[in-house]
Amino acid sequence: MLDVRRLAVLVAIVDCGSVTAAAAELGYSPSAVSQQLQRLERETGHPLVRRQPRGIVPTEAGALLASHGRYVLRRLRAAEAELDELAGLRRGRIAIGTFPTVGSTLVPLAVQRFRHDYPDVRLDVHSARYDELVALLQEGAIGLSLLWDYEWNRIDDPELTLTPLMEDPTVLVVAQDHRLGRTRHTTMAGLEHEDWVVRKRDHPVAEVLERSTRAAGFTPSIAFEANDYQEALAMVSVGLGIALMPRTAVTTARPDVRVVSLGQQAPSRRIVLAHRADRIRPPGERAMHQILVDLAHGQTFQP
Repeated sequence: MLDVRRLAVLVAIVDCGSVTAAAAELGYSPSAVSQQLQRLERETGHPLVRRQPRGIVPTEAGALLASHGRYVLRRLRAAEAELDELAGLRRGRIAIGTFPTVGSTLVPLAVQRFRHDYPDVRLDVHSARYDELVALLQEGAIGLSLLWDYEWNRIDDPELTLTPLMEDPTVLVVAQDHRLGRTRHTTMAGLEHEDWVVRKRDHPVAEVLERSTRAAGFTPSIAFEANDYQEALAMVSVGLGIALMPRTAVTTARPDVRVVSLGQQAPSRRIVLAHRADRIRPPGERAMHQILVDLAHGQTFQP
C-alpha cells in the first residue's frame, strides 16, 4: 500500500512545480522532500517527475498518481473534519439503556440536559430488563446503560466497567388511610401482622422482602403478587396490603398512597452506569456519562 505522506509530497511537488516550493509548503527540508519522492518512485516502479529548466513537471504516471493522491488527501481531510465535529459534539449518535424506575426519574433529566447542551447529537434510549440491557451492551447496540444490583448479588462481569451512581433505598408504601399513613418512619418488627403486596417471586424486590422480614423474625403474609410497580401501587392504594419498593419507583407515587421510611432495616439497591471495557467511547457517550453522574449526585432519595 502506498504511503499517504509520500503521496502528499508528490501532490505538493506537482502543484508547486519545484522541490523547493513543495518543501516550503510542507514544512520539510528540500532534501527530505527529494528523499520521499525517490522512495515513492521506487515503490511504484515508475519515474514520477521530469526536471526541466523552469521547474518540475509530472510524468504520465506522476500525473495519474497525483490525481489519485489529491482525492485521497481530500477524503482524509474530510474524515478529520468529521472527527473534529464528533469531538466537538456537533454531530453523531449515541444509544443508552435504562430500566423503568430510573427511566421515569433520573433519565428524563439527563435527556433534557443532553439535548440542550448537544442538540445536533442524536440520542436513542432503550428501556429493558436487566438481562436484555447487558446483552445490548455486549452486542454493542448500546454503549452505556444504567443497571442495578444488591449487596448479595453484585454485578460481576469482567467485560463491563461500572461507575456507581447512587444508593436507591427501599421504602414502605401504604394506603393513605392505613394506620401508618401519617408516619414518617417505622421498623420491620412492627409489620409482622400486615398483609403484603409483592412483585412476582422471581423479582429482586421479593427477595428484599424475604430477607427483611427474616431479619425481623417473621414470615410475610402475601396477599397479592404484582407484575409491575403500578399494579402493586394500585393494590396498596385500596388496602389489599402494604409493599416494599425502591424509592425511585415511588418518586411520583399515586396521591392515595403514602411512603414511609424504613431507614437501614431493608436493603437498598445500588444504581450504576455500565459500559464495555474494551470499547473506545465516543465523545457524546462520555458527555452523557458525566451528565448522569452529576445528576445522580444531586438526587436526594433519602431512606
